[in-house]
Amino acid sequence: MRASLASSIAVTCAAVLALPVSSAAPAAAEVLVQPPAASALPPAPDLPGSTQSLPLGPLGPSSRAGGSGEQGLPRRDVKPFSLVGVVWDDPRAPLHGTVQVRTRATGTDTWSEWQDVETHNDEHGADPDSAEGTSRALRGSTAPLWVGDSDGVEIRVRAEAGGTGGAPPLPAGLRLELVDPGEGPETQTDTEPVLETEPGTDTGTDTGTEVEQVAEAAPPQTRTAPAPAAPAGATAAVAPADATSAAVAPEAPLPPAPTPAATVPAATLAAPSASGALTAPPLSGLLAGLGAINAQLTPYAAPWLPALSKEATEAIASYLPPFLPRTPASGAEAQEPAKTPVQAAAPYIGPRPAIVTRKGWGADESIREKTFVYTNTIKAAFVHHSATGNNYTCAQAPSVLRSIYRYHVLSSGWRDFGYNFAIDKCGNIYEGRAGGVDKPVLGAHTLGFNTSTMGIAVLGTFSTTAPPAASVTAVARLTAWKLGLHGINPKGSVTLTSGGGNLYAKGTKVKFNAIAGHRDGFATDCPGSLLYGKLGTARTSAASYQGR
Repeated sequence: MRASLASSIAVTCAAVLALPVSSAAPAAAEVLVQPPAASALPPAPDLPGSTQSLPLGPLGPSSRAGGSGEQGLPRRDVKPFSLVGVVWDDPRAPLHGTVQVRTRATGTDTWSEWQDVETHNDEHGADPDSAEGTSRALRGSTAPLWVGDSDGVEIRVRAEAGGTGGAPPLPAGLRLELVDPGEGPETQTDTEPVLETEPGTDTGTDTGTEVEQVAEAAPPQTRTAPAPAAPAGATAAVAPADATSAAVAPEAPLPPAPTPAATVPAATLAAPSASGALTAPPLSGLLAGLGAINAQLTPYAAPWLPALSKEATEAIASYLPPFLPRTPASGAEAQEPAKTPVQAAAPYIGPRPAIVTRKGWGADESIREKTFVYTNTIKAAFVHHSATGNNYTCAQAPSVLRSIYRYHVLSSGWRDFGYNFAIDKCGNIYEGRAGGVDKPVLGAHTLGFNTSTMGIAVLGTFSTTAPPAASVTAVARLTAWKLGLHGINPKGSVTLTSGGGNLYAKGTKVKFNAIAGHRDGFATDCPGSLLYGKLGTARTSAASYQGR
């Protein structure tokens, strides 16, 4: 009887700890068997945000839609927006050329200089043979660019100069996406954010909704994500009463900070075996430890996941169960070995850092796919820069994330935010793709190597600008924890199987550093030369945080 009771309590505890921290909708059974408690959660609120989608037209006599030359839009007034990008019909058609935009700050006559938009974005995406990578909703797209609060735009897209065969044609169906992130969630302001020191550079805000395809002569339409049905007798959903126009409202502060790192006594939770691995304690220790754990855990779907001490992190990890059954995302994934409880109890786990959840940065859960897709384990972390520019403040980072999210899902046709995590210039860490921060969620970040990896995007562009030290430190802290959960040494190397790309053919086995740059797996500038040069520092620091 005692053994049965202990087993029941352990299973219940493990199920609670395994819940994704900010999922708003239950996952479908064919992808992930979600614990029953998740289905009882209320639906996510309908959050504001919109995207204007404007078709581009010829700018010169030699241009033609879908052909060579130059396309774009002359200066025009538009509804407020903060992030721009360009999409087109065929995701397999590359854009050989340049994309430049000018924007006007809201409520002024001040126009920016021409700004370059990164056109090589296909390497950030789902693996070619995955369900997401073959979705009919996919579109070709540039990287998004954060421009700040704006209400005027001008754009030009020029085909690159051709050789003897002439310039390659521009892809068909070019459209300018202007994203408004909308207001962020209501947050308490009685405590300070995790980090608040600005490294010295700013970034703008973003906006976003999507638009149906319209004729070139027609005025732009705005497409927003469908909202959950309102209860009987309720009025149509509107913005919160205290929300004002995105053009004039100040940026909402970051959510309240969590309590300091937890200090749960490991002796009450787990005991080392003769081999040094953490083992489950007796029933008395489990009952004593559950109260301590629960006192430190953030409530389900809270805006912050609090930092934990290394001792508490290792203790809690010993109760995390093997991951629930899931459908492999690709053939390559099916060949990966399954995660074992021994790996979950690995002693070299860095302290869990504070993480802003999707609820904390205001993700609209109604626009993403409602199921979660997992890979079998996490062997490596690929570091990226978002290529959205450096002109944002840390208080604006949640708006930048909401804009990128809407651009990934509604403009580019992805199932969710592409990266598993994001980090701003102040070192704040954000949950990315939904499914649980401690789970091996399959992302869309490193084409060909999404299986058994996680993607971390540092917000900014670091080709010629050095990344802030706080951001590099955050990369080290995050990887020390997440790779540690899977028994990976951040200073070690791992072997991955390519799903196909421009550096490694599908099926090729490739050796990577456990903390790698995007350019290691694909011919790209990402994560920028100056951030890439800091990855050695991140590896050393992450190993130190793990206690190696």
